[in-house]
Amino acid sequence: MVARSERLLELIQVLRRHHWPVSGQTLADELGVSLRTVYRDIQTLIGQGASIDGEAGIGFVLRPGFVLPPLMFSDEEIEALVLGSRFVAQHTDEPLARAARNLVAKIAAVLPDDLRDAIEDTGLLAGPAPEPQPTDLTPIRSAIRAERKLVLHYADRKGEHTRRTVWPIALGYFEHAQVLAAWCELREDFRHFRTDRILGLRQTNTRYPERRRALMKAWQEIEGISRPA
Repeated sequence: MVARSERLLELIQVLRRHHWPVSGQTLADELGVSLRTVYRDIQTLIGQGASIDGEAGIGFVLRPGFVLPPLMFSDEEIEALVLGSRFVAQHTDEPLARAARNLVAKIAAVLPDDLRDAIEDTGLLAGPAPEPQPTDLTPIRSAIRAERKLVLHYADRKGEHTRRTVWPIALGYFEHAQVLAAWCELREDFRHFRTDRILGLRQTNTRYPERRRALMKAWQEIEGISRPA
C-alpha cells in the first residue's frame, strides 16, 4: 500500500503535467485510487498551501509557483537527484556546476534528517569528465532562456570561418563536446554548432520571431528526437 505522503506527492506531479483543468475521475484513474480519496487529498494539499483551483464536477488545476513542503522522496528519486547533480558538477562549466551543488544543498536543508543522510550517503558517483571543463556557456544559456539572437564567429570542421546569426533553442551536453542547436539565418535551416569551435559570440537584444517552443518542436520532428517526459 502506497504511503499517504507518497500519494500526495504523486498527485502534485500529476496535476503539474496537466496545464488545463483535469477531472477528479481522471486523477483517480491515474493514481489508482477512489474519487473520494482524490477529493480528500486535494483538500489536504490546499491546507498545506497548494494553489489548486477548481471543484468537483468541473476539474482541478495547480497554479504555478507552488513549492512542495518537505514531503518524502523515494530512494530512487534521491539517487536520481544526487547522481544527476554530480554529473552536472563534473561535466559542465563552473557556473552550472556551482548551481547543481547549490541545488542539492538547498533541497537537503529542508529534508528530514533521515532523507538528508540518504543524500549524503548515496553510493552513486559520477566519473570525472574525460576532457578539461568547457568554457563558460552562460551567455548561450541566457540567450536560450530569453529567446534572443546570437551572433557567432564560427570555425567549421574544415577550419573555415563564418559569421552566423542564429536563434538558439537547445544546448546538448555530450561526453566529448557541447553542441548548440539553433536556426541559422545564413543557411535558413537548423544547424548544430560545437561550442569548442565558437571563436567568439555576441549577445543581442533582438528577440527572434518564432517562439522557442515551436522551434524546438520543429527541430525535434526533423531530427526524430522524442520530447522529454
